[in-house]
Amino acid sequence: MGKRPAVERRGEAEDRIGKDAAFDYAPIPGIADEMVDNKGVVRPVWQRFLSHLGVMPEKDLAERFARADRYLRDAGVFYRAYGSKGTGERAWPISHIPVLIDEREWQTLSAGLVQRADLLEAIVADIYGANRLVEEGVLPPALIAANPEFQRPLTGIRPASGHYLHFCAFEIGRGPDGNWWVLADRTQAPSGAGFALENRVATTRAFSDIYAETPVHRLASFFGAFRDALQGMKHSGDDRIAVLTPGPANETYYEHAYIARYLGFMLLEGEDLTVVKGRVMVRTVAGLKPIGVLWRRLDSAFADPLELNQNSHIGTPGLVEALRAESVTIVNALGTGVLETRALLAFMPTICRRLLGQDLQLPSIATWWCGQKEEREHVAKNIEKMVIGPAYSRAPFFDDNGESVLGASLRATAKDSITDWLRSDGPKLVGQEVVTLSTTPAWVDGKLVPRPMSLRVFAARTANGWQIMPGGFARIGSGADVAAIAMQSGGAAADVWIVSDKPVERHTLLPAEGSFTRNMPGSLPSRAADNLFWLGRYIERAEGALRILRAWHARFAEAADPSQPLLADVSEYLAAVDIDTAEPVPERLLRNIDSAVYSASNIRDRFSPDGWLALNDLAKTARRFHVSVSAGDDASHAMTILLRKLAGFAGLVHENMYRFMGWRFLSLGRYIERGLHMTRLLGHMSGPEAPDGALDMLLEIGDSVMTHRRRYNVNTARLTVTDLLALDPLNPRSVLFQVNEIHHEVEQLPNALINGQMSPFYREAMRLHSGLAVMTPEGMGVEVYQRLERELEQLSDLLAQTYLG
Repeated sequence: MGKRPAVERRGEAEDRIGKDAAFDYAPIPGIADEMVDNKGVVRPVWQRFLSHLGVMPEKDLAERFARADRYLRDAGVFYRAYGSKGTGERAWPISHIPVLIDEREWQTLSAGLVQRADLLEAIVADIYGANRLVEEGVLPPALIAANPEFQRPLTGIRPASGHYLHFCAFEIGRGPDGNWWVLADRTQAPSGAGFALENRVATTRAFSDIYAETPVHRLASFFGAFRDALQGMKHSGDDRIAVLTPGPANETYYEHAYIARYLGFMLLEGEDLTVVKGRVMVRTVAGLKPIGVLWRRLDSAFADPLELNQNSHIGTPGLVEALRAESVTIVNALGTGVLETRALLAFMPTICRRLLGQDLQLPSIATWWCGQKEEREHVAKNIEKMVIGPAYSRAPFFDDNGESVLGASLRATAKDSITDWLRSDGPKLVGQEVVTLSTTPAWVDGKLVPRPMSLRVFAARTANGWQIMPGGFARIGSGADVAAIAMQSGGAAADVWIVSDKPVERHTLLPAEGSFTRNMPGSLPSRAADNLFWLGRYIERAEGALRILRAWHARFAEAADPSQPLLADVSEYLAAVDIDTAEPVPERLLRNIDSAVYSASNIRDRFSPDGWLALNDLAKTARRFHVSVSAGDDASHAMTILLRKLAGFAGLVHENMYRFMGWRFLSLGRYIERGLHMTRLLGHMSGPEAPDGALDMLLEIGDSVMTHRRRYNVNTARLTVTDLLALDPLNPRSVLFQVNEIHHEVEQLPNALINGQMSPFYREAMRLHSGLAVMTPEGMGVEVYQRLERELEQLSDLLAQTYLG
């Protein structure tokens, strides 16, 4: 049995848990701790969890943590990190020990956050409405007029739903006195709710037994209530609900795709939308369809290049026009990012009394705007206790990429010039008290150690008012430095358990037993169809290259002479498509696989985690082989491994993907590319000028060697190979098989028949099918293959013009 973790053991010491905290965990003196109170006693809410943890062997605990990590890895959970070395996907950094909070304390916190959400709604309604706060001197005019988040074109526009805010997040922390503060308000496009769900799943994988017997509030009811609220905002039954994302380059794109899939909404980018006569419409393969609700995950300024930021390439021209027409509800309303302004925290107590007639139940971190003489002097006088940062920043100081200055870290000469700095740039600066955040247990090097923590908590407007997510996620520092809480700085994220002293309801988003309505999948956006189509093409393009290269290297292993006629001929053919046989695993092959990954990354909401992981595994393996294999047998074996991995991905997609419109475009991409691949090969390798061995190599590339032996009682000949690889309708590698399947899929596409007449695309597919179906092997020559290649390319272009524009 391995060592037990360094926490209180059950049995002889069990009676001391919660009394004298007699275990190897040392809270930092003078800093509040979530698990241990200021007398060194374990808080009651932690006692059950610790009693289980204390009897687990260290090996068992490591296996539990590995289960959580494996879940996140298999689910493909990531965030995008930005740094001096560029951007890249990073595995989600989970801190395995959850943060436990008593239900009674959470109810007090929730009440304060509900009040704050109401206050923020009242503030933004005033800023874009009557503007009394500025008129009456409660808010300095500069904080609004000079604020980059204030969107002047939106002034006077009332949201169609009647509310500006529908989904908020709050960064909160506990101070040394044990009380909670609000560190920042998140109203622009709050992220993290999806990650909170994934944290919960991963943590329960690690502690499934503890979680099952602990009355922890579930998260599903929060998301169910918000989904119902969004459904209630639709203007008509035909309206769609969508999550509007900046795209795969965004640091939290995984969450956008996850939330859209979890709630059953469309995932759209700005280019998917257009505004027609004041209505927001999504471009789909079946034409324009109305959007009633947009849950935006991009900043307001980028939403409409026509009236907001003209340099935006990710927005939709005319979106503000649609807001004026009240034809769409945007969650949250455009312009609400102004509420995240750091300087606004200095005025929140006064504004709360002015607008709500109440004191703030949950105070903000102490903040002074340096555009006022008295506040400026206070900050300069108390510089040792202050952090000075940009007034218009939307991030807490530990998350602002180093823009803030810690007063205590300044040299004496620098401190002498603080007054001059504050006087000259005061309106652009705020001073805030240095935050000493509470700590929470984290598992580091085989023991529990205290780490600084902040909580991100979410609020959703529902039919019954604001509802606070019973949890959220905790950001855990990588060391004692509070600045290391930020994910970009190496921080981690922990699940938050709100623990009751009585059984809790187990909510689910699944429908109740009884009657139900089978909803057909929503219309397929044209951009999604485009990515699916090209995913199919890139996958087939990669497979075709792999099969040719495997056959080439198998023969090179025997001849060891690339100038041998057949090898030279195939090398010439491959060079025409930018594949160099001098590279055992060519760069062009890697680019095709990477292009497939990129296409799939743009439609993450339509892929199972298994499919996504299989595709990424293929790409990583190909990159590894690119630098490690040599020509001949080694390369041939590598191609076989890559083909198997590619077949694994294709099999997952084939077995798991719903047979609706997306499937058809993916399949059309595969059939067109496979048809082109075999047509080009036949045109090059089956003619009278082909070198010896070309026909046998053709059969091997077409995976039809055994079939040829069974079907034809002769050796390979041009006519038999042509019959099998070009015109056999039962051979899944033949050109006719691909054309038959294209014809079948095209029949199922929207508007294939218009008023009883074939669309131009359908007519072209029918003509291609009919022309090839009546051909004989004797009639198939180089000119026929060249014409067939042109027709397949033209069919691809016509498909793009018809459905993907």
